Amino acid sequence: MTASPAGASGKPRGRVRWIVCALLFAAVALSYVDRLVLPTLKPELQARYKWSEQGYADLAIAFQAAYGIAYVLFGRFVDRSGAKIGYAVAVAIWTVGHIAHALFTSAGGMILARLPLAVGEAGAFPAALAAANEWFPQRERALAIGIFNAGSNVGAILTPLLVPAIAVAFGWRMAFIATGALTVLWLAAWLAFYRSPRQHRSVTAGELAWIESDPVPPARAVAWRTLLGLRQTWAYMLGRFMIDPIWWTFLFWLPDFFNRQYGVKMLDFGPPLVAVYVLADIGSIAGGWSSSRLLARGASPNRARKTAMAGCAVFALPIIFAAQAPGLWWAVLAIGLACACHQGFSANVYAIPGDLFPRGMGGSVIGLGGLAGALGGMLMAKFAGTILAGVGGYGPIFAVAGFAYFAALLVVHLLVPRYTPVDPERLA
Repeated sequence: MTASPAGASGKPRGRVRWIVCALLFAAVALSYVDRLVLPTLKPELQARYKWSEQGYADLAIAFQAAYGIAYVLFGRFVDRSGAKIGYAVAVAIWTVGHIAHALFTSAGGMILARLPLAVGEAGAFPAALAAANEWFPQRERALAIGIFNAGSNVGAILTPLLVPAIAVAFGWRMAFIATGALTVLWLAAWLAFYRSPRQHRSVTAGELAWIESDPVPPARAVAWRTLLGLRQTWAYMLGRFMIDPIWWTFLFWLPDFFNRQYGVKMLDFGPPLVAVYVLADIGSIAGGWSSSRLLARGASPNRARKTAMAGCAVFALPIIFAAQAPGLWWAVLAIGLACACHQGFSANVYAIPGDLFPRGMGGSVIGLGGLAGALGGMLMAKFAGTILAGVGGYGPIFAVAGFAYFAALLVVHLLVPRYTPVDPERLA
């Protein structure tokens, strides 16, 4: 590796870590494209094949159950195999499941394809966070997470633009096949490019020193009971339990909300959904940037992370009134602002494993958090299905969404009031 001194700002001239971040961004975008094809087609397939609201809710519950269980297993697998192999295995599994959706027409049958999609996508985020922990020091980590997590919103933007056009021109089955093929191309790029920083030929000495500027305790395997005995673990798990269900609700039901409330048809989903997820993209990057900026100015990680989360919680509140909005675009604004706040909030919650746990334990903690988030998502899906079948409106669902972030911040603060990293002696 060729030496490259840091600039006046102290940052290195190398930029390989940001290429890694771009690959992670693309993978997250593709995972959300694949995840959202079915919700985008839901009004059309529900009308054609007579799916019930509860049947669709059961499909969402099955996805989240498989996702949560696989998240825990993949978290441990990523700790042992590393980000490169973990991500490759995850992408291969989810691509098979995604393309298999083309084989079924009933909501029950779709579950058979949804399960491998859930299993594979469950492995994607532990692998992405492991890569971020490997390639970014603490002062940049939330920003990097915010950037690649913004890929979820790009995927959500592309899906309503691409999928209806493909479905109308070539049939709904081709929407699954064509979008699934894109992940194969990404997988080839990932396997060709990704290495750990010390093994990558393009990393300069300056960039490597920057990446490794944080002290790194030696990696070690830790028993589940030990992890579950730590307040830091529960802060992450309960934070995910409270906020993940809100994002799942947006993903699974937004097209239905626009169709039910404002009569938006499949080919017209694009503009409102694009607007929502553009705002979410801005929030994802801004949430990560804000805490990274505070850290750069000398704030403690405790103050930086929680200040960013508190701001997001405040600005998410207008979602409470989205179901009573006087018009489509007022609803889009309220929902888009909530999505922006969710992504900004989550960028800081997702930084907890890297901030508070030794490297090598992150995947296991992330897996437990994913399981907690999926359990919360299952409860929210059941609640949403019951509300829509009974009340017939989204008011109660959006009310829960409005207060979830305050609840999550309160729990995180009570469990880790000083944001203290885990003492390695407790893991011995």
